[in-house]
Amino acid sequence: METMKAVGLFRYLPIEDKESLLDLEIEKPSPKGRDLLIKVKAISVNPVDTKVRKPKEKTEEIAKILGWDVAGIVEEVGSGSSLFKEGDEVYYAGSITRQGGNSEYHLVDEQLVGNKPSSLSFAEAAALPLTALTAWEGLFERLAIAKEGNRDKTILIIGAAGGVGSIAIQLAKWAGLKVIGTASRPDSVRWVKERGADYVINHHHSFLTQLKELDLDEVDYIFCLNQTGQHWENMSEAIKPQGKICSIYETNEKLNLFPLFQKSATFVWEFMFTRARFETPDMIEQHHILNAVAKLIDSKTIESTVNKVISPINAENIRKAHAELEAGTAIGKIVLEDF
Repeated sequence: METMKAVGLFRYLPIEDKESLLDLEIEKPSPKGRDLLIKVKAISVNPVDTKVRKPKEKTEEIAKILGWDVAGIVEEVGSGSSLFKEGDEVYYAGSITRQGGNSEYHLVDEQLVGNKPSSLSFAEAAALPLTALTAWEGLFERLAIAKEGNRDKTILIIGAAGGVGSIAIQLAKWAGLKVIGTASRPDSVRWVKERGADYVINHHHSFLTQLKELDLDEVDYIFCLNQTGQHWENMSEAIKPQGKICSIYETNEKLNLFPLFQKSATFVWEFMFTRARFETPDMIEQHHILNAVAKLIDSKTIESTVNKVISPINAENIRKAHAELEAGTAIGKIVLEDF
């Protein structure tokens, strides 16, 4: 049996516990069907990693491997694969229902994989897939924003300094929108402005009051990337009649939809793993989106959102990255490279 290095867990523990993530040797998989076997060169961490790992009364007999952002090289293709060949450089987020990419080699359905931007290193590319897919689907599919002709349209991006926000600002500007991002610390405000936001407001204060100070009475679109319940009243006030709100942040709180009624306003969710989880007929759209993003990167229209690169990929370093995400202080993306 051929083995490989991986970082995984058997118990769901606080990140301070050294057993929350472990260095492991596990069996190297083989691709079948439309799967690709990827030699992993770099990964990045996302809030979903910490949510899956968070403490709960459950144990795993087979190690659970996290990690849903990978850049690497196609090592081997399954018999049903037609989109890639051995040696291709790729990037992708993969599927939440399968083992993640925190391992030397990783299996992924080719329909979820894109060609890595040729102008980026593996580390720079690993920062992009999950957040770029989330931002693209949220903006252009859920909010149904046109990719051009938005000169008079405004979008408010809540939590704009995070991974999704960092790429969503750039995509929204590419589409011609006026972008208002939210951030609350000097370093995050600076990051949001550097990504291209026209204005920055503080998400700890009234949105509408701050918008009026910018001579904006309301916004056409809101993309909520943080604490849906916490920001719901502010969003309901700030959205324009017939406007649209999209959130990626799940909540168990009951949301009062009535304020949206007279405005005929839309509220919609975006969950990047929907296509992979349910194997929807249009699953290959993620292949197309990643390739479109790669073209925007290589044409210098948008840029990678990596803000920190750590090496090597091991349990200790991934625990540090999880701790930073859980503290809520991360700006841009944290990437790890090389086993």
